[in-house]
Amino acid sequence: MGLFRARTRTDESRFFRLGVGSVAFLTIAVVVGIALVMVQESRLSIQKFGWSFWRTTRWDPVAGEFGALPFLWGTLFSSFLALLLATPIALGIAVFLSELAPFRWRRPLVFLTELLAAIPSVVYGMWGIFVLVPFVRALQLHTPAWLAATPFFKGPPLGIGLLAASLVLAVMVIPFSASVAREILKSVPFTQREAAYALGATRWEAIRMALYYGRTGIMGAIMLGLGRALGETIAVTMVIGNNPQISLSLYAPQYTMASVIANEFTEAADNLYLNALVEIGLVLLIVTVLINALSRLLIWRMSRVRTATPQPAASPVAAGA
Repeated sequence: MGLFRARTRTDESRFFRLGVGSVAFLTIAVVVGIALVMVQESRLSIQKFGWSFWRTTRWDPVAGEFGALPFLWGTLFSSFLALLLATPIALGIAVFLSELAPFRWRRPLVFLTELLAAIPSVVYGMWGIFVLVPFVRALQLHTPAWLAATPFFKGPPLGIGLLAASLVLAVMVIPFSASVAREILKSVPFTQREAAYALGATRWEAIRMALYYGRTGIMGAIMLGLGRALGETIAVTMVIGNNPQISLSLYAPQYTMASVIANEFTEAADNLYLNALVEIGLVLLIVTVLINALSRLLIWRMSRVRTATPQPAASPVAAGA
């Protein structure tokens, strides 16, 4: 009877491993299948333009000339600017909710933070049009002349442009990064904080220790926000201006890869035009995979450093002392 049970448990364990492995393989197969379909559907554009599709700036469907560099530039510029704006705020929210907020306020604030992530992107876009665009226009009108003459702040006071899109993306990214970072800080063992206080650390130094201890997960939360920003479509389309020009100006209207697909996919009148739009989607997929691979490499290296350090919690406290 015991042998029968042992065999049954072994079979169940084997079946469980097989099922979980199949699901994992299916996920990889779906991603590879998406990439193969996009390569097949963008074959005409790849054959005609080759690598120049990534390096040229002319987008003229009438003449049959397509270059995706303005869309690649607009996507990366707006996403990284949004990440730069959102990361300090998201970390501040996570630290406040996990370390400083009074207990009776903690749960309502957590609920409100997570509620922001559930708001549809089109609502964020409308909010951006009615609130952020006038704000950016007023900000540009009050920009000093010497600052407006620089490449980063020149342009007509339209309000619609890269800065407005980055602000919308930052607001959309904050709840994702803050929620994940808060869970990471909650998972830091309380003994780490007790050890810091025992060494004479202040509350701020203990919080620094918790941030240092969970830095790998916090980096993952930041990368999650970046992935959200890279693929956002509707909200960005409504406020970025949709102009396929490369510019350093924060006030200039620009374009993203997701926006050009959403705006022009139904207007593609010939196969080359349609293939060019599909290739932009392929470029977006490749950029997303590369950024996630780089983030995983960074997290892996940080994990190795933490594993090799005998007492990671004592380092920031000692440094602060």
